[in-house]
Amino acid sequence: RNMSSAGPEGRKKMRECEGLIDSLVYYIQGAIADHEPNDKATENCVCILHNLSYQLEIELPESYAQSIYMQRRNISSHDKTPGCFGTRSRKVKEKQQDTPLPEEKSNPKGVESLWHSTLIRIYLSLIAKSTRNYTQEASLGALQNLTAGTGPMPFAVARTVVQKANGLPSIRAMLHVSHPAVKKTAVSLLRNLSRNTSLQSDIAREVLPDLVSVLPECVPGSDVACETTASICYTLFNLTQSSSHNARLLLSAHGLPKVIAISMNDSNMFSKASRAASVLLYSLWSHTDLHSAYKK
Repeated sequence: RNMSSAGPEGRKKMRECEGLIDSLVYYIQGAIADHEPNDKATENCVCILHNLSYQLEIELPESYAQSIYMQRRNISSHDKTPGCFGTRSRKVKEKQQDTPLPEEKSNPKGVESLWHSTLIRIYLSLIAKSTRNYTQEASLGALQNLTAGTGPMPFAVARTVVQKANGLPSIRAMLHVSHPAVKKTAVSLLRNLSRNTSLQSDIAREVLPDLVSVLPECVPGSDVACETTASICYTLFNLTQSSSHNARLLLSAHGLPKVIAISMNDSNMFSKASRAASVLLYSLWSHTDLHSAYKK
């Protein structure tokens, strides 16, 4: 687990190590089958897979890159401080491309397992069944990493999470946990998922009211809570930007007074949340058919 935080070269060596990823996946499958999702070894296995999924799209071996991508994108890689959480998960603002992946293999080996639907379902199962915060956070974080890029792989993972594996109810439950880092990672994952235009109606229907309900009444007093608040606002921005229907959902969930209150905070320390709320308000105002409802 410590070694998997050693930066790009360490990740590369571990991904190439024959049988390592397969063994980690095998162990977690056994733990879930034995109804032992809370043991420490499972936590360690998931944290390693979380780290190995970081910047996976950029760091893929050329043989995989050529089979998955028509052309390789030149995305600059800025590795931050190594660690199991926090900077391990990468957010990208661009919309994801709705491009299908080549058909996945029924029996993946090694690095192929990292984005395979089998492992995606394992993460969702652990999110639902484990009560261990680090295991929940690492599972959410791995999915956040896998959905962070703009190519076919992140889009395919997002579609599996939302439509094929019915993962939104488990992720939605994590919005209401008391552990700040788990909640923050769940919101960051939803933010990534919400960039896919073809998934936005499903996401809005399932989680938009919950996102509004966990928005604070004003800018929160801690950095983590402030980042979470900003991420919620950007997720709501993605969901409502092109949909008057989703903007009306936000209105019905009594989200407008909260967003206005957050946007009006002038403190420099919390400007990230205020700025995100302001961006959301500006976008909501573009739905001219809702102006009279806003004024009420």
